[in-house]
Amino acid sequence: MDNLPAIDYRKTRFLTSSPDLARLPKDLGIEIAFAGRSNAGKSSALNTICDQSNLAKTSKTPGRTRLINLFQVLKDFTLVDLPGYGYAKVSDSMKREWQKSMSEYLQKRMALRGLVVVMDIRHPLKDHDRLIIDWSIAANLPCLLLLTKCDKIGINKSKEIIGELKYQLSEFGGNFTLIAFSSLKKIGVEETRQVLTSWYQQFHSAQEQNEE
Repeated sequence: MDNLPAIDYRKTRFLTSSPDLARLPKDLGIEIAFAGRSNAGKSSALNTICDQSNLAKTSKTPGRTRLINLFQVLKDFTLVDLPGYGYAKVSDSMKREWQKSMSEYLQKRMALRGLVVVMDIRHPLKDHDRLIIDWSIAANLPCLLLLTKCDKIGINKSKEIIGELKYQLSEFGGNFTLIAFSSLKKIGVEETRQVLTSWYQQFHSAQEQNEE
């Protein structure tokens, strides 16, 4: 961990896009993936965390992200924007292609070390969210539930919903962190960066020990 450079998310840059697992870069380093429903504000959250307005492309039509997008935070440290699920008005065959590429990434990508599940705080734990959370537990991955758009409901209601979610998640087991987040009001941004950094540090340290 002593050899880990300081992480400045504002220096994150676009690395590459891929339609499937086979065309991604070599399966090395440490990747943290963002997954979520197409209208949950996933790309906006990534942009806010990295303090860049147009790093992850946002669209007025949710569900336009069809590729696996990689962003380099540091050498061998990557953020991954997965295709949104559960909303897009596209053909069933296209939805199946998206789901196939996403599930292959989640199941086979060895560099994946943490999952951020982005959910609208007003509509949390939909079926696809539960599937991703189940998968994170099976894969023994830490999971951050980023509850977006909290500015729309206020602090007290946010706390109430987080309390309810913690109770519901107790049935899952697993290693969860919950953060109320707002891209508009910049709520929860520093807290989210701290979680991401702690994951990078944890797995970087583990990799260095394995190499010794």
